[in-house]
Amino acid sequence: GLERIGELCRRLGNPQNDLKFVHVAGTNGKGSFCSMLDSVLRHASYKVGLFTSPYIRDFCERIRVDGENIPKQDLAEIVAYVQPIADAMEDKPTEFELITAIGLEYFKRCACDVVVLEAGMGGRLDSTNIIESALLSVITGISLDHTAYLGDTVEKIAAEKAGIIKEGGSVLYCGNDARVRAVIKEKAD
Repeated sequence: GLERIGELCRRLGNPQNDLKFVHVAGTNGKGSFCSMLDSVLRHASYKVGLFTSPYIRDFCERIRVDGENIPKQDLAEIVAYVQPIADAMEDKPTEFELITAIGLEYFKRCACDVVVLEAGMGGRLDSTNIIESALLSVITGISLDHTAYLGDTVEKIAAEKAGIIKEGGSVLYCGNDARVRAVIKEKAD
């Protein structure tokens, strides 16, 4: 659910409310899409935050601004800020919720023009879905993944991933499965 990340972000002053997002969910292609969009936006002179998971070589790769990993000193500073707030919560945040909150706080401090925000496993209940609006919601290809949590058909998984679609926002579906497209179109409508 979004209760823990919601409480954590409220206690941090809702850093996500000061940012604009392109929110990306899906099974395959999320990381590539996010990386390419980050590059395009930076070359168009936007200050871009990029939140991805997992990392390949260094944890700091998960949180980037203008193509640069979050400096370890900045990461330590924000962790020191977030930790006592998280520790004071009765229902402690998960690791991914903490990382999400840390990323949002860093992007706010850096005054990013836009954040390319990759969802984790899901969509509807993913901690990245704490954002209230998105310039664009992107759903890449959908296939069977995390079936114990998201459902045992591509339609059920698509419905979970389509949970990132925001009212009044635009949606881009990057896959070619007609069943998935129908689910996403229904949610978008």
